[in-house]
Amino acid sequence: MREPARVTDVVQRAIDVVVAGGVLVATAPVMAGVAVLVAARLGRPVLFRQQRPGRHGRPFTLVKFRTMRDVDEERGLISDADRMTGLGRALRSTSLDELPTFWNVLRGEMSLVGPRPLLMHYLDLYTPEQARRHLVRPGVTGLAQVSGRNLLSWEDRLALDTWYVDHRSLGLNARICARTALVLLRRVGVAAPGSVTMPQFTGSPRPGTEVGGA
Repeated sequence: MREPARVTDVVQRAIDVVVAGGVLVATAPVMAGVAVLVAARLGRPVLFRQQRPGRHGRPFTLVKFRTMRDVDEERGLISDADRMTGLGRALRSTSLDELPTFWNVLRGEMSLVGPRPLLMHYLDLYTPEQARRHLVRPGVTGLAQVSGRNLLSWEDRLALDTWYVDHRSLGLNARICARTALVLLRRVGVAAPGSVTMPQFTGSPRPGTEVGGA
């Protein structure tokens, strides 16, 4: 790794601790209110916990507020669209569901800025180039999130992640944070067309792989 990147990572970690600690304290009343709403509308637990790959693919437990009902086949609650609620959409569009994630930042499992932590089973689907997104800590926000969010194709999104890994700097991180505020205000890119979140990643065509029929 280039020395400037090492310096960036060390300084960014210090910034992460200060900012995450401040956010958790400052938003404690907001989180308490959201927790009450989630408990009343969706039931308990109010927090969504899921294993996600962190730096170098090491798993950690991501923490967010719940935005969906539990799967219930008898009631027809199977897909994300079936399980999503009005409260869930509001929490996602404002990113209030992400507030508990600052605990992951404080613990060192995530950073304020970096590639978003995706699903564990995606690890086996990445190309070697795409897998480089795990050379850094995953972020609460990232370059892909301020460049189209869930409106991007998977290939474009993952390409932005690896570009960030190679070009990360404190200045770039500051610009991404500033652009994140604008994205939150505009509430764009929360969901991909025809989806309440983002379609599942099924892998990118490998070099030399023929696509299409005969």
